Amino acid sequence: MKTGEETPLSCAKCSAVWQKSGTTNCWSGDPATAPPRPGNCPSSSSEEVIKESFARYFDSSEDARLAFVAAQVEGLCYQPVPGSDAINARWTRVEDTIALAKLMGWKKIGIATCIGLLYESDQLTAILKAQGLEPLSVCCKAGSIDKLELGLKEEDKVRPGTFEPACNPIAQAELCNQAGTDMNLIVGLCVGHDMLFAKYSQAPVSTLVCKDRVTGHNPVSVLYGQNFYYKRLQRNLMELKPIEEG
Repeated sequence: MKTGEETPLSCAKCSAVWQKSGTTNCWSGDPATAPPRPGNCPSSSSEEVIKESFARYFDSSEDARLAFVAAQVEGLCYQPVPGSDAINARWTRVEDTIALAKLMGWKKIGIATCIGLLYESDQLTAILKAQGLEPLSVCCKAGSIDKLELGLKEEDKVRPGTFEPACNPIAQAELCNQAGTDMNLIVGLCVGHDMLFAKYSQAPVSTLVCKDRVTGHNPVSVLYGQNFYYKRLQRNLMELKPIEEG
């Protein structure tokens, strides 16, 4: 793709429209006065896909039920401000998750936890139990198998020269599958490991904690800091030395 060429999907560009008008074409109180759609808007270019996808929310499937309940939870997590047209958010992500589980009738909740967030997972376990749910947790290092068995070299370890167990997200997923979990939560799994866990999990997966070692697991802070601390991500290309497979 040539530099500056429009991508087929680039809804993020409507950020400028939102900042100027306080709304976009797909989010407007009055469609008659809504801002025009950009030339590559999927509402126009992919209208058939959107309609066909939305039609799947009207059958008797679990996907349709999940879409309905998720929309319910979205409404419940806000509350109106008396005497104003403003609304305030009232629920944290943990509360959203609990509400979704209860409304879906899900009881057994799997927690795929990073070993670095065992304390947080223990706190989460206590909260879920207090809410009448049945949490279970599986650590990423379960089995304690050396990273070298993956074909990595000693210098690829975080601390070369020491024993360092590999993460095993497929095992985490399979253990949750064996336990018959209704829903699984990711708590701080590494990038890539979270993908494998979600791929092999038989139960629906939601991310409660997204790992970011620098920002205290708050990766969106990087996006707010583009004008100062993280401007380097826009100016400098990250150079990575390929890892040779053993």
